[in-house]
Amino acid sequence: MDVHSANKALIAPLRAAMYDFEEAAVRDALAGVSTSDTAFRLCHPFGDSIGPEAFYDTAYRGLLDAWPDLERRDYIVMAGPDQDGANWVGCGGYYTGVFTGPWLDIPPTGHQATMRFHEFFRIEAGRVVEVQAVWDIPEVMMQAGAWPLAPSLGLEVHVPGPATQDGLVPGPFDAGKARASQQHIVDMLACMKRYPSQGGPEVMELERFWHPRMNWYGPAGIGTARGIAGFRNWHQIPFLTAMPDRGQHSDETHHHFFGDGDYAGVTGWPNMAQTVKHGGWLGIAPLNRKITMRSLDFWRLEDGRIRENWVLVDLLHAYDQLGVDVFARLREFNKARNIGRITIPDGMSQ
Repeated sequence: MDVHSANKALIAPLRAAMYDFEEAAVRDALAGVSTSDTAFRLCHPFGDSIGPEAFYDTAYRGLLDAWPDLERRDYIVMAGPDQDGANWVGCGGYYTGVFTGPWLDIPPTGHQATMRFHEFFRIEAGRVVEVQAVWDIPEVMMQAGAWPLAPSLGLEVHVPGPATQDGLVPGPFDAGKARASQQHIVDMLACMKRYPSQGGPEVMELERFWHPRMNWYGPAGIGTARGIAGFRNWHQIPFLTAMPDRGQHSDETHHHFFGDGDYAGVTGWPNMAQTVKHGGWLGIAPLNRKITMRSLDFWRLEDGRIRENWVLVDLLHAYDQLGVDVFARLREFNKARNIGRITIPDGMSQ
């Protein structure tokens, strides 16, 4: 078995344990794939933790209490080497369960909830040594009717898995195809950085890289967009207008690009640095303050162009750097709501 197929197999028991989520089984599975020194880097407000026990207590203990029937569903699992030779497995999907108890001061709904995740595992010698992960916590706030900030420009919808239903990329690893998928993304991003310093939108050559029926699945707070027009209007124009110096601070960021079949992924902690100079993005005032961002992405290529792009950005971390405490606002927003635990009747008793 090639190394990248073996790395996918390494984390398969962890994914399986999280499907029928029980604390003891998940703790054992985390310990089985990692080490006591593994660095787990999770989105705001969780932060970093070292070792599987600390990570479980930081990330999953409260979530399982709030969603007692918690389960994990992956629709993308891909693996490959980054440009520096490090080996990664990238997983995209969502956690789901009935939201019966408060979590991070988000009031429970008594209904099924979903929360997207992008989780990237760096593996050395058969063990996970680093995890970089973003959970779409604003998506949960929105499902609870508790999002306390500006509405999204794009559509807020339950984001689907790949249209081709092949996101669990099988082995054996095809190095040539992986490099081609990875390079398409690297070239696309290089062209995007030409704008606006080298000309108008045409210098980005969007039609060359993106399928005309593309779907861009952005994080909650930005939303989903379809087609180049949707991508430009609901994401790119506000983003670039507010932060025109994006891509100009490469010494402050690092990207881990890798490909697998028709898929490519990128992670970085952080992988963007830019200055909020103008308004129009997320309803944030232009503070002329530089921030770093964590954007963990997957792309699927079809007929030589990008047909689908799943994007998660740690927006809560971006707000925090700009002095906006989303959780304080959430608590103010929900003062008049009962955020205690909800007991759901079993439906079988009259």
